[in-house]
Amino acid sequence: MRADNVTGPITYHGEGPCWSPSWGGLRFVDLYAGDLLTIDNGKVTRLDTGEDVASFVRPREHGGYVVGTRQGIGLAEGADTAPSARLLLMSESDLRMNDGGITPDGRLLAGSMSADGSPTGCLYLVEPDLSYGVAATNVGCSNGIAFSVAGDRAYYVDTVTSRIDEFDYQNGSLIGRRPFVTIDPEIGYPDGLTVDSLGNVWVAVWGAGEVHAYDREGTLLQIVELPTRHVSACAFGDDDLSTLYITTSQERIDTAAEPEAGSLFSVRPGVAGPPVVPFLG
Repeated sequence: MRADNVTGPITYHGEGPCWSPSWGGLRFVDLYAGDLLTIDNGKVTRLDTGEDVASFVRPREHGGYVVGTRQGIGLAEGADTAPSARLLLMSESDLRMNDGGITPDGRLLAGSMSADGSPTGCLYLVEPDLSYGVAATNVGCSNGIAFSVAGDRAYYVDTVTSRIDEFDYQNGSLIGRRPFVTIDPEIGYPDGLTVDSLGNVWVAVWGAGEVHAYDREGTLLQIVELPTRHVSACAFGDDDLSTLYITTSQERIDTAAEPEAGSLFSVRPGVAGPPVVPFLG
């Protein structure tokens, strides 16, 4: 199965796609530009968050959005306005925020990464009242996180481990961490991920130019091919949630050799994803 190019190369480092009716369609980040890109009926608009990093974006329950910033999160009151409030999660200069996601009960999970891949980052759990704690430590490059349809399991990527891990989610806590799938580094590295309504896990494989789909037992079911190696994240969208949107990056890419790097791609794999859960904060 091969993905189609939707936009052409419009980001340096596209990441974090998320479909929400609250902002009119698909939104994703151009990470190092600090921008949010929204595609609505084929039209692309770009929103400057006022930050030098925008690492992920998710809707808020009462409107607006939450966005990952360099060292925390920003909170916007409107879908198309810059954040008006910010929460600092860390102060270390050699760390920055990376991917994030929402728990089934509306909490925010936001992870950090180190500049050199050393395990000095964390996965933070932010409550609706904006208090926060640490859900996982010794993180090198926090990436995709998503939950099973039943909401009792979480799938999580720390890219430097080459694994997708699985947690149990109980009473607001991630417990019982264990390996789910390991990807051979000679193929590529797991990055952003999502789940579908059947319980399969779809993960972008950085360096491979592929998205892999695994069933609940960790068996590889399907591969989506792309014409550029640095595939960063994926999410289901459209009104029927049956289109898999895939972001890519130009980072460390010879764009003369890979001219489609930085484009948004899509494919209809024959399954749908669950609707996005908004952050209650």
